[in-house]
Amino acid sequence: MDFSFILFNTCLGWMGILSSSRGLRRVILPRKSPEEVVSFLNELGEAEASCYFIDGSLGDLPRRLKSYLAGEPMDFPDSLDLAGTTDFQRSVWQIVRTIPYAKTKNYAWVASQLGLGKSARSVGQALARNPLPIVVPCHRVIGSDGSLGGFSGGAEMKRYLLSLEAGGIGRL
Repeated sequence: MDFSFILFNTCLGWMGILSSSRGLRRVILPRKSPEEVVSFLNELGEAEASCYFIDGSLGDLPRRLKSYLAGEPMDFPDSLDLAGTTDFQRSVWQIVRTIPYAKTKNYAWVASQLGLGKSARSVGQALARNPLPIVVPCHRVIGSDGSLGGFSGGAEMKRYLLSLEAGGIGRL
């Protein structure tokens, strides 16, 4: 399979995007250095992909991610390559992609959209495996009690993204 990988710097640090001919495979949230991004990619078993640094195949996604992290509302309608994921995960992520910018929903709401009212925990587990944070905005899903819940980028990053979307600029 042909992969494209790009590293780029944002106001929060270095990010990486991995894609295939079918769509986006992974978004790596900001890290302190390009080496940390590549190391993280290698830990995920995508080592061969980090050899491909092709800038043009990802369109304007790096620019949109930079703008988003700088506080500008952005859409991410990009095609996704979710090979190796389950039907349930894909269903959860599809629903989460419908949550508008600056809005939040809770895990139980996502479960109810799937017709699985008592599956909030399973929704949380699917969101924990989201390979495309921001593009699949799992940070917009919070606990029923208003608590943050989990996030692959950590609680500070989730708090930052929610604050950013609410019109404030959070600090990491």
